[in-house]
Amino acid sequence: MLALFRSIVYAALFISVVLVFIPEQILTATGITRPPQIGPWHGAGLVLVVLGGALAVWCILTFALVGKGTPAPFDPPRKLVAAGPYRWVRNPMYIGAGTALAGAALFYQSAALVAFAAGFLVVAHLFVVFYEEPTLEMTFGARYADYRNAVPRWVPTWRS
Repeated sequence: MLALFRSIVYAALFISVVLVFIPEQILTATGITRPPQIGPWHGAGLVLVVLGGALAVWCILTFALVGKGTPAPFDPPRKLVAAGPYRWVRNPMYIGAGTALAGAALFYQSAALVAFAAGFLVVAHLFVVFYEEPTLEMTFGARYADYRNAVPRWVPTWRS
């Protein structure tokens, strides 16, 4: 239960900063405000925000309940997590966050938020390649190597 509590705290901090505070600052700096009417593109953006957020929450719960840890690099899971959304893709949490950011960009019709979402995904990719994957290889050895070889990094596969 402590892992779940820690995951919720860390996730709340990440969401507050990366998915709320920084986008809000970008919107304020560019003078973009909430649209007066919600059209189809805005609705599609909201759907992406909800789907991306739901995927991220699923990942957080999986890390806590299966991995007995958190998504935070300084408090990682104690067990290799290959369940839940991690069955189909190795980095679903970043995909969820990127999807939520892309949805916000669509909702607000903001090129600046598109750029931020793209930048987030580039930084996430570099972090995965240069920190997460080598760390997971050192921590979990052959188990991670087998998982890495079976599950794609970014584009999901839909096998059971």
